[in-house]
Amino acid sequence: MMTDELIAISILWGFIFIYAVMATMDFGAGFWSMVYMNRPQTKATKIANRYLSPTWEVTNVFIVAIVVALVSFFPGATFILGTILLIPGSIILLLLTVRSAFLVFSHVAPKYERMLIYISGISGLLIPAFLISVLPITHGSFVETVGGVSRLRLDRLFTSPHEYAFIAFAITSTLFLSSLLLADYSNEANEAEAYAIYRRDALIIGPFALLSSMLIMITMRNEARWLYDGMMSHWPWLVASVILFLLAGGALFLPPWKKKHGRGIPRLAVVAIVLQYFCASYAYGKAHLPYMIYPNVTIESGFTHPNTFRALFLTYIVGFAILFPGFIYFWRLFMKDRRYVANDEK
Repeated sequence: MMTDELIAISILWGFIFIYAVMATMDFGAGFWSMVYMNRPQTKATKIANRYLSPTWEVTNVFIVAIVVALVSFFPGATFILGTILLIPGSIILLLLTVRSAFLVFSHVAPKYERMLIYISGISGLLIPAFLISVLPITHGSFVETVGGVSRLRLDRLFTSPHEYAFIAFAITSTLFLSSLLLADYSNEANEAEAYAIYRRDALIIGPFALLSSMLIMITMRNEARWLYDGMMSHWPWLVASVILFLLAGGALFLPPWKKKHGRGIPRLAVVAIVLQYFCASYAYGKAHLPYMIYPNVTIESGFTHPNTFRALFLTYIVGFAILFPGFIYFWRLFMKDRRYVANDEK
């Protein structure tokens, strides 16, 4: 039977996983929009902007849910995390604020559209790089406690191969996941040339994403051996992750089901890759337990009062019972409604 602490950390990790998948697609769409901005004949930028327009607001819902869940379920861990993540967290918030502001006001100020595309594209790589830095920080090698006060050793962090392996993984995963989804979106919109471009990008970047994940494991063996051993004990999940990656790659070469835009079943590739990241993140999360910040903060030491947890848990159930149907409707609306998906600027 799961303890209250395990239920709480599972909810938090679920929010993190959903946000990670949605945000990488969101940020990557902004980058591809910038890359293909000067190739209007391909409609690749229009496809990226059409996807980006309705999704960034929903993506931000989950980053709020992560913060609220962390503060409410693990107040003891929140204080230490807030202390050591003051600098990287502030940079992330600044980048998110600037990006969101331009996404909002670009619709009423068309003359700033190109500036929006550049800001969205550049921040689409910087934000994932800073966000994923939270993970190696929790491994414990870069946190120093002096006089009962924890502080982040930025000199160690930014001279660590482990940190740069995570950054490489964040950037390649962002570009890979977003190119896959945009290929599927282009296929749904009957944009043959855009589909070919994003399919090509996914095939090129995919192997680099897999290589960067292997680089994480190599550097982890030296810098966080406790976590490496834990992940190796869950090797079936890692093997399943690699198999699903190969399945996704193969799906891009299969004969199409309905569309005639060349080879590939992009929807199958997207589903396989999401499942692949789920398997890998499950192995990572299981290996990380019970530590939230190694070795000082565990899920037990940072947990809230049991009565508070039960009240919050019921609140989350009611809240997501209301929100979840809306998310499903939203997804079907912008992926299935051909009046929107196939919309061209008049």
